[in-house]
Amino acid sequence: MSHSLYHVLGAKQFDRPTLDELFAASGEMERVVAEGGSNRFANKILTTLFFEASTRTRLSFEAAMHRLGGRVIGTENAAQFSSAIKGETLEDTIRIVSGYSDLIVMRHTEIGAARQAASVASVPVINAGDGAGEHPTQALLDLYSIRKELGRIDGIRIAMIGDLANGRTVHSLSYMLANYKNVHIDFVAPDNVRIPIDVKRYLVEKGVSYEESTDLTAVAATADVVYQTRIQKERFLSLEEYEKASGKYTIDEALLDVLRPDSIILHPLPRAGEIEPSVDRDPRAAYFRQAQNGLYLRMALIEKCLL
Repeated sequence: MSHSLYHVLGAKQFDRPTLDELFAASGEMERVVAEGGSNRFANKILTTLFFEASTRTRLSFEAAMHRLGGRVIGTENAAQFSSAIKGETLEDTIRIVSGYSDLIVMRHTEIGAARQAASVASVPVINAGDGAGEHPTQALLDLYSIRKELGRIDGIRIAMIGDLANGRTVHSLSYMLANYKNVHIDFVAPDNVRIPIDVKRYLVEKGVSYEESTDLTAVAATADVVYQTRIQKERFLSLEEYEKASGKYTIDEALLDVLRPDSIILHPLPRAGEIEPSVDRDPRAAYFRQAQNGLYLRMALIEKCLL
């Protein structure tokens, strides 16, 4: 590839040429997987350091490294099964792990932890989610999925639904969409989990059209992409606040009737009742294809960081 990324910390670091290059590489990785994988990184080690629970992100990064011929070390619960439980600082952990591996993929409970890690790391660090902050690799695979499904990203109308305050995937995707032309975003959220002001300010600064709405049916009828997210119970300070947001917006068969025939439904997963299982049968339900795309995108990202 023509140039590498060192650390992958946030969505704002990506420009349009880098995104185009990464998506082209992701398409190439689909071919690599279909042909049985590659040995190009046979002498490289990836460390997964997850201080917060994960299924898709951790396993897709690990599978991506294995598909590229590399090896993986790490822990799926670093908060309990690392020296953090003994009081070791994040910086010290990263300094040590940098000496064992060629690339670190880290998820943490605290906003800004990835940047903190990168400040002392001697190998590339990829942010796999930092609290309610960002999740840049999810936004990358979301954009790749949109481009694969619709054939374009320019000119789309996208409805982002659910816990937009705590939803780091929504924050990163909003920032990344600012690289494209004539995009319109509709934010649909309960009052206590609306999209943060700093995201809105960034969109204004970049000239991205957006509206906030409470009418999911009206918004869904005009959307090219319906991006549903779960209400993140673990990030609420009280059960009362969670219950104010929970169950307000659900994608069910009635909503399918108002969706355009050429639209798609995405979800970063896991879901927790906000998409009815019966929706899975609809060809517009693209969220499992979206999750599969995470393997190819993360293979391309590993290549871009290691070359």
